Amino acid sequence: MGSLKPGATYIYERDGKTTYAREFGADPSTRQAIGWDYNKDDPNFDPRIKDGRPLIDQLREDKMWGEIRREAKINITLQRALDRAIMIYKLSKERYE
Repeated sequence: MGSLKPGATYIYERDGKTTYAREFGADPSTRQAIGWDYNKDDPNFDPRIKDGRPLIDQLREDKMWGEIRREAKINITLQRALDRAIMIYKLSKERYE
């Protein structure tokens, strides 16, 4: 999800339980998801993240990445691999900004 520009005029749209925003006059394909509706008391509520995986899987993955970062402090090979991954991430992110 990208960031919205301060002071810009936005059009807000809903598609099912997702709310989107796009700049006034912009192509509809540029809209960004900014919110999701859910009701945890709803018997059909399914706490999944955007890519469809259960929330527990995301939490486990986040925990694993924390463990990897901690281990990299004492494992130079792992730290170098993380540094390369971070560089690739930042370069690819710049490409789309």
